[in-house]
Amino acid sequence: LLGDVPGWMAVDGILSREFRLADYRATIAFVNAVAQVAETQDHHPELTVGYATCRVTWSTHSAGGALTENDFICAAKVNALYLGLTGA
Repeated sequence: LLGDVPGWMAVDGILSREFRLADYRATIAFVNAVAQVAETQDHHPELTVGYATCRVTWSTHSAGGALTENDFICAAKVNALYLGLTGA
């Protein structure tokens, strides 16, 4: 499924991508939007926030650290969100 989520990397049961944004305000708006996706999916990523970057990391602890279809669904939703916010 990795081919369905451009920009994401899968390493050791962790799916991650760093997103670049215009500035801190845009980054926080993105973080809040990702939080909405997470709540809707009832699947919560690790987020690492910088001034103009946000790294989103998905994994499924209940699957023994393996990636699940839901991780990829969430990654695809975050990609669509990023595209909608930035046009990139």
